[in-house]
Amino acid sequence: MDFSPSPQARLWHDRLLSFTDRYLLPYNAAWHQSVKDGKFPPPFMNDLKSLAQQEGLWNLFLPGLTADEPGTGLSHLDYAPLAETMGRLPWAAEVFNCSAPDSGNMALLHRFANAAQREQWLAPLMRGEIRSAFAMSEPDVASSDPTNLQTTLRADGDDWVLNGRKWFITGAAHPHCKLLIVMCRNVDPAGPEGEETSDQEPHQRHSMVLVRLNTPGVEVVRNIPVIHHLSPEGHCEILFRQVRIPKDQLLGAWGEGFSMAQARLGPGRVHHSMRTIGQCELALEMASERALERTLFGKHLSDQSNVQDWLAESRLEIDQARLLVLKTAWMLDAGHAPAADLRAQVSGIKVVAARLQTRVVDRAMQIFGAMGLSPDTPLAYFWTWGRAMHLMDGPDEVHLRTLARHELNKARARMGQTAAYFTTPEQMRAPPHLKA
Repeated sequence: MDFSPSPQARLWHDRLLSFTDRYLLPYNAAWHQSVKDGKFPPPFMNDLKSLAQQEGLWNLFLPGLTADEPGTGLSHLDYAPLAETMGRLPWAAEVFNCSAPDSGNMALLHRFANAAQREQWLAPLMRGEIRSAFAMSEPDVASSDPTNLQTTLRADGDDWVLNGRKWFITGAAHPHCKLLIVMCRNVDPAGPEGEETSDQEPHQRHSMVLVRLNTPGVEVVRNIPVIHHLSPEGHCEILFRQVRIPKDQLLGAWGEGFSMAQARLGPGRVHHSMRTIGQCELALEMASERALERTLFGKHLSDQSNVQDWLAESRLEIDQARLLVLKTAWMLDAGHAPAADLRAQVSGIKVVAARLQTRVVDRAMQIFGAMGLSPDTPLAYFWTWGRAMHLMDGPDEVHLRTLARHELNKARARMGQTAAYFTTPEQMRAPPHLKA
């Protein structure tokens, strides 16, 4: 189990670092000013994307990229350090056509779309001509249990008819967003509205459908601020009223929505977690420099033992989280881990990444003092996003339950094997056939 970057990963990581230093960091202030002025995406974004594509720094996240598709596909393990570097500058991923939710949507289409859907949606996404969103969570039910989802899809002649409401749909406010991949509950066209298709088990009652954002009946109600931060790309509430969609826009097979969603989430959580680690590394670097230059009561902050403890704890936690995420990426690439083990591992990194970001960034904000609460540094935004991670893609408690159940299932399978390690009297622990 070797997590060292491969020669290929080092090559592309060096290119990414060089590109970031040459082109992105000089434009960072201009990007924020453009968004503040209401010009989004900034006018220079297309030029940066063209430069990135010319250098091969494009669609780096997709291991299954074929020779006739644009970009440079890397394994999950090789892509991980690049995602970490992109995370330091939150708008950077779009330059390389690696931003969420497009990366997850492209992976989903790459695996499950038919030829016509690939031509209609995947090809322009891979060229960076359009953006997309993934519509799953809903305001009226606890989306932490996806079997609760109420947005319905039913057949009507040559069309599907979609009804429901989704919210916190990332990317839907982007001016270039053209496609929504919507998770729906199947209903019986012969039965009353809202009646489930069959008595199938709950994880076979949902499907995914491809919806053009400007389809009649689709209304982007609002862009919801997250802890008072309003993303220019949006975390939107979307209403679907009698939306008619051609039958050929069903993604994958009827009733396979959950299995496709699980296929999308694994790599996506690796990407999210590595971007989080990149932000935490930057927060630690900033906090360390601030501690060296800031004085109070005649001493530098770096001389205070509690500040030293904060910096040390942050270093340990970042390195531990990185190793766990890299192990997950390695497991995804290897492809032979039992599904239950991989599912638990993916749940684990989601919890660890959220906890890491809120802890590390909070310490950095404390070291910065009032400036850490302001927009003068990226720390306040990093903390906001870290807090959101405790809920998005399922709350921490759901993922902890997944991990606990996995451990309990392993315990049931080996029940009694730890008995020999007890220190109670031998006659109480001896195997039955050896007792007098």
